[in-house]
Amino acid sequence: MAYQIDPQKCETCGACVEACPNDAIKIKGLTAVIDANLCIDCGSCETTCNSGAISAS
Repeated sequence: MAYQIDPQKCETCGACVEACPNDAIKIKGLTAVIDANLCIDCGSCETTCNSGAISAS
């Protein structure tokens, strides 16, 4: 399972970047991007995202 970020909902606040224990999320342009190879599916990003832009797929 990989987490996905909806770029239309992402507010680029950076909360998910700070919450990720594996540095799998980076801000690129106007949205955050999850590196699926580094993501450990812990869910920290999803619970931290106030805009609801992150979900498990």
